[in-house]
Amino acid sequence: MIKYETDSRKVKPGQTFVAINGYTVDGHNYIDSAIKNGATSIIAEKEVEASVPVTVTENSAKYFQEKLVNEYSKDFKRLKLVGITGTNGKTTSAYLTYQMLNKFGKKAAYMGTLGFMCGDYYEELPNTSPEILTIYKLLEFSLEKKCEYVIMEISSHALDLKRIEGLSFEVCAFTNLTEDHLDYHKTMENYLNCKLKILDYLKNTSVMLVNKDDEASKKFIERFSNTKTFGIGNADYNIEKFDIHPDYTNIRFKVENNIYQATTNLTSKFNIYNYMTMFAIVHELGFAADEIVKFTKELKQPKGRCETYKVKDGFAVVDYAHTPDAVLKVVTAYKELAKARVITLVGCGGDRDPMKRPIMGNIASDYSDYVIFTNDNPRTENPENIMKDILAGVKKDNYEVCLDRREAIKRALDMIKKDDIVLLLGKGHEDYQILGHTKVHLDDSEEILKYVSSIKE
Repeated sequence: MIKYETDSRKVKPGQTFVAINGYTVDGHNYIDSAIKNGATSIIAEKEVEASVPVTVTENSAKYFQEKLVNEYSKDFKRLKLVGITGTNGKTTSAYLTYQMLNKFGKKAAYMGTLGFMCGDYYEELPNTSPEILTIYKLLEFSLEKKCEYVIMEISSHALDLKRIEGLSFEVCAFTNLTEDHLDYHKTMENYLNCKLKILDYLKNTSVMLVNKDDEASKKFIERFSNTKTFGIGNADYNIEKFDIHPDYTNIRFKVENNIYQATTNLTSKFNIYNYMTMFAIVHELGFAADEIVKFTKELKQPKGRCETYKVKDGFAVVDYAHTPDAVLKVVTAYKELAKARVITLVGCGGDRDPMKRPIMGNIASDYSDYVIFTNDNPRTENPENIMKDILAGVKKDNYEVCLDRREAIKRALDMIKKDDIVLLLGKGHEDYQILGHTKVHLDDSEEILKYVSSIKE
């Protein structure tokens, strides 16, 4: 058991409590509580009266991180770690990789936006890449469960804040770089430089896989010699041809002068890249290409990633797309497939990057036949102000505003006529809305199922 804890409520007898002065909570206020729960020593940033030994340091978070890495990171060398970074596609690529390794009979764990999965065990996570202590605890759990592989989504925040410090990866992949998180990174150059930090966690024998069709991939190729590519035209994992249908995709690709044909249950062009990310990772881990192809049809998309439901004489699709690039890719993909209208429901989160809001409004309106703009986790921001930002980019008169997301979903589904496709974007796997500081239950997929059930009655 890792002997450090930063949450006084989780302290177990014999542990060291680390008092961190965070953004909203000062851990020094909970030292007495930690001691009551069994803490036998304290790390703090100031002198405090306590009945147990106290180590005072200038920066308790940094001091604790160094101790954690020095004392525990060597244990994780027994795990084969796979890291996936990029703006979009991390979750699907990682989840497909996790599934494929399990198909090969390998014990694997997944850590990312969908939570933590290991066999029958599941745990919800607060972030795509949680704090370093949580990551270390989950890796320790993976070792206890005798996992051989851990597939990790790695966010730019995690790289910037050194949440994966001390870890070493067998294979890493870069999916793409598009506008997101500029409230944190300020510029795209800063954002890219954070992504490039993943190279610091590779060994000389490791492989870096990059999407060569994304301009940012050149920077990875320049900086790491053992970089391999996937994409269309002159790539190590070369996509030669594809045939997309509403419920499956055929892909023809070339690897090491051999041609392969795979049929996946996923649809749309961006999911072809997600599939190839998975294929390249698993192949670089040493698994035979023809065996990967054989298992392909058994793979499922993650919850909330192009999840498709038959509704009346059309379809409803739930997807997590919440960046300009992701919304563009999803809407254009379904415009190509649709025999009738594409109706898009979308919003933007509060207390997050406001610069992307008018861009998303413009994309949704320009590429959809009709749009319903609604709430998407407004948090502590006024939803009407968020909506003003979104509508600032809208140039067409093909939309309506309905801030109540549940009502907006019903309105969108009511509109479905023969062969129409309704896209419910932004929430994906999430089963809640964040209003103020409160989570309220709301699941887009659940709302579709309720609707379908109600019209059958």
